[in-house]
Amino acid sequence: MDPLKKKFKEKAFALYTSNKALVKEHGATVVDQVNLKQVFGGMRGVKSMVWETSQLDAQEGIRFRGYSIPELKKLLPTAPGCKEPLPEGLFHLMLIGELPTEEEVNWLSGEWQRRSNVPKHVFDALETLPKDAHPMTQFSMAILALGTESVFNRRYAEGLGKSEYWDATYEDTMNLIARLPRVASYIYRRTFKNGDHIEPDISLDWGGNFAHMLGIEGADFKALMRLYLTLHADHEGGNASAHSTHLTGSTLSDAYKSLSSGMNALAGPLHGLANQEVIKWVFTMLDVLGTRTPSKAQIAEYVQKTIDGGKVIPGYGHAVLRQPDPRFTAQRAFAEEYIKNSDIINVVWKAFDVVPPILQGLGKVKNPWPNVDAHSGALLVHYGMHDFSFYTVLFGVSRSLGVLAQLCWSRALGFPLERPKSVTSKWVQDYLAKEKEAAVKG
Repeated sequence: MDPLKKKFKEKAFALYTSNKALVKEHGATVVDQVNLKQVFGGMRGVKSMVWETSQLDAQEGIRFRGYSIPELKKLLPTAPGCKEPLPEGLFHLMLIGELPTEEEVNWLSGEWQRRSNVPKHVFDALETLPKDAHPMTQFSMAILALGTESVFNRRYAEGLGKSEYWDATYEDTMNLIARLPRVASYIYRRTFKNGDHIEPDISLDWGGNFAHMLGIEGADFKALMRLYLTLHADHEGGNASAHSTHLTGSTLSDAYKSLSSGMNALAGPLHGLANQEVIKWVFTMLDVLGTRTPSKAQIAEYVQKTIDGGKVIPGYGHAVLRQPDPRFTAQRAFAEEYIKNSDIINVVWKAFDVVPPILQGLGKVKNPWPNVDAHSGALLVHYGMHDFSFYTVLFGVSRSLGVLAQLCWSRALGFPLERPKSVTSKWVQDYLAKEKEAAVKG
């Protein structure tokens, strides 16, 4: 048994035992109340699942196993000569709740390289699609095609016991994460670079090798990929991609089907696809204004016209956060160090000064601050990645870290099939009528 799996088994068994006793003693304790606004509003804010790997606070932003993004940038191991954290370290932290040593991260990098060979039939399956198929369609299909290698499916068919579900899921998780950069870069080069593919460099770490296979060389871009893959890795369990992965996984679908489900949710314009909408909006604004170096006054005027036209400002606002997204702040810090003289980067920074006060002036916007999508596209454009429709695939490679680490926990803790209760509009009307009648009688 490898050292990471051994640690996970020890921690998972201990928490399983603790949780079982907790539910037995306190199972009837009420922890939340649901109102009709939540029933009709997509279950917004309803506390109804356990997610071990991260938690989102409205004021502080995301915390991974209790650590903030600024803390992780200081504490996680880095590649030689690079200041940005290695995403392997964050996966280790999310999986077992301990900050990894440099030795442990190096082991994980090597382990993912060892597992990274992609079967030929996955590439063959991709080649059956038109090259102009959306990259997220290709990505989701490729993940499903990788599922022919599922350890969980094979062992389940052989009679795998429930207490060992986590073990097979761990193996699938490690194999799948290891192969995603190869698959994603193949899609990128196939779609946007005339199929001129780049072979892996096994001397590099997971994020560095991904940058290499994308074909954008330079230490700065490798550093950006390490940061990007760390920042987008998880955002607690209630977001659409995480919840979709969890829901599908609760049926005992394997990690491949579960992650593909999550990626289909990520591909929606209200979720991960928003990152490409932001940069499109920026370039549309620059075209309308006729300059790449607009003033704050020009940006403010365009923003106001956008709002007056009944449209939203992409990249601003968040369902939970009520402060600037720490992931935006981390990307800004990267840009300030490496590329502060970029025209596009400076537009993003000017928008940060302009947009929140305008949104606050509307009096109905709960969060006028930028989210992670407000900055990521500008960084990618600076390094030559103008292929906006691929941005969500980058997001998806990163998000696999958190949702698959959690899938291991869900299996280890024996989480059941998720099955909330639905009601009809007629049921709601009847319920309110009964409540009103009871109040009158009372």
